[in-house]
Amino acid sequence: MRALPSPCLTVASLALTLVATPALAQSASTQALWELGAAGFGVSQQAYPGANAQVSRGLALPYFVYRGEILRADRDTAGLRAIKTERMELDIGVAGSFGARSDEIDERQGMPRLGTLIEFGPRLKWKLGQEQAGAGWRVELPLRGVFDLSDGAAHRGMAFEPKLVYQRRASAGWFYAASVSAIVADKRLAQTFYGVAPQYALPSRPSYEAQSGLVAWRLNATVGHQLSRDWRIFGFGRIDSVAGAANENSPLVKKTNGASLGLGLTYTWLRSERSAVD
Repeated sequence: MRALPSPCLTVASLALTLVATPALAQSASTQALWELGAAGFGVSQQAYPGANAQVSRGLALPYFVYRGEILRADRDTAGLRAIKTERMELDIGVAGSFGARSDEIDERQGMPRLGTLIEFGPRLKWKLGQEQAGAGWRVELPLRGVFDLSDGAAHRGMAFEPKLVYQRRASAGWFYAASVSAIVADKRLAQTFYGVAPQYALPSRPSYEAQSGLVAWRLNATVGHQLSRDWRIFGFGRIDSVAGAANENSPLVKKTNGASLGLGLTYTWLRSERSAVD
């Protein structure tokens, strides 16, 4: 699910993005309208920006990609593409992230777990000039409502992540991408990750009421390689920093900078003969 790297901060939030991103190593003219396959990957990820815990996951799961003119299930979202021009695109999509148990995170011992979160809302993408030799820049502006499936789809707040993205399709099936972004949350979502209610306070973890504003700065890099028509390998690295964040003084923040790494492999089992719309 661009995040998918996505504003949700729980473990394995890049799952959908990691599965679908390597497909971009193909040129737009050779992408199939839909693909069905499977992916396996391992992730070592900071539990959330500011956490001291590093959580590792190994996952294998099926994936489906659909690249229709309006209906899209590609890269880090799934939903409707409302507007598409040469320079601008507006979609309304859904993304998600897995939860994390509090017993995996020392600073959250005895507190409610971070549930499985689903995001829904619009995202504006704006190309900065024309692509040159398969490379180009764009700005992404996603605004998403966040809902907790582990708690009856309870609304957890709103997230906004303005992002500057560079991507390049190189020769011999290689794909590179890098982005820098700022994650901003309202008070309700910030409280989910950084608030400590009085009943969970300890001498080493005083009660804390989280504030809206900057959650973290994020720097992300992805590389993928098309090994054959059906097999792709990919990896990513990410750095999150809470320097200057609104809740940098939360007792749940234990370190300023944290890193995440992942490596995976995808196999395309079936694909359409028809090419993607664009």
